[in-house]
Amino acid sequence: MLSQLEDLGVFPKIGICIVLVTFSIFFSKYAVIRPWFKLVKKTKNEWDDMLVVPISNRLYSFVLVGGTNLSVVWIDTQNSVLETLMPFFSAIYIIISASIASVTIAHLVPVVMDRFTDKSNVTVSGSNPLLTFVFRAVIWFGAIYLALSEIGIELMGLLASLAVFSLIIGLAVQQTLGNIVNSFMLAIDRPFEVGDRIEVDGMLGSVASVGILSTKILTREEKLVVIPNNTLVQTTVINHARGGGDGIARRLSIILDIGVDYNESIDHVKYTLLDIARHCPQALQHPPPRVLLLELGDYAKTFRVFVWIDDYTDEFIAKDWLLKSIDERFEDEGIIIPYPTAIELQSAPSFVEEEKSPRAKEQKAMRKASRQRISRIQMGKEEKKLREERENAKAELELIKNRLKDPELTGKDRKALESDARELDNLLSVFDYDDD
Repeated sequence: MLSQLEDLGVFPKIGICIVLVTFSIFFSKYAVIRPWFKLVKKTKNEWDDMLVVPISNRLYSFVLVGGTNLSVVWIDTQNSVLETLMPFFSAIYIIISASIASVTIAHLVPVVMDRFTDKSNVTVSGSNPLLTFVFRAVIWFGAIYLALSEIGIELMGLLASLAVFSLIIGLAVQQTLGNIVNSFMLAIDRPFEVGDRIEVDGMLGSVASVGILSTKILTREEKLVVIPNNTLVQTTVINHARGGGDGIARRLSIILDIGVDYNESIDHVKYTLLDIARHCPQALQHPPPRVLLLELGDYAKTFRVFVWIDDYTDEFIAKDWLLKSIDERFEDEGIIIPYPTAIELQSAPSFVEEEKSPRAKEQKAMRKASRQRISRIQMGKEEKKLREERENAKAELELIKNRLKDPELTGKDRKALESDARELDNLLSVFDYDDD
């Protein structure tokens, strides 16, 4: 049977090879690729699902090239064509293998980096793109060097001949090369991520994309601003999405300064503002809202309200709710916000106004005095509770610091204690506002 196949002509052999290569591709698809795809679908990991399609396409290419190589070996009995094509087949094998390794690294490195990232700190989501780029660049450089060597081209000599030309081009595109290099610096430092809200040279917006030459941010006015990477490296970047602690990357503190009349009770105003802040739908319970007397100004007592929200995208909604509620509640409580007024003198006020106005004022003053007494009592309880929480936090933090000095402490327990210490530090930093 084999001898009969060997005696066939060139065209029958070509036909048989086409049939066999086609069969091999279908066999790979239904006997290898599909069972593998069903297997990875059962796992919880997502990276292996994403690897199926790119690796499958490269395996098809490998089967096609391998089938073509074997076909040439069988058809060319004199090895005249094979000797010419064999280096090219070897180069193609190297390139396909490098492509499989490259796409595997592109999906595996992010998984490995995320697994070894400390989740107790504020971290940028995703993996380091520079590390992936370096690994893939090394693989492709080695593969191209070996592939060119197989077909008789010395890569090092080619690069040496291009060195002078590359120097001239480098000087011409120095600014562009600086942007490219600084894009790698940004990838290493990772001061922001796509979606973060940053401020650069007075421009505030969300990061839309980070490119190799520039970074694009979308401002509140829906304007797309393109910032060269050189500018980002050389100027101060304020990241409003990385201000939180304990792994809460998007947390934001809202600060409002409210001025009231000098005749108002401090406890009454503080308790009213504190009660409003606690009922804000976007406000966090930890750290809790705080209200402090900030300044005794020329015309008003100024109070500062601190409210923390879990997502900076809710900033304007929370501010709108707080200002609206403060205005309505101050009116109910009789708390006056001073503003410039004009007084019109009347020569002869009516008897009704003289009779009703003092009585209405007296009733309003009595209601306000009652609310001030209640607020004074409630504010005293709040300040006592705050002092107790602060002392307990200090004692617990000191205890954790002593436990961290234990050399026999396991790594897992040490990380848990360090996370608790950071949380207590953040809590005490909130309490420290009261010292100011």
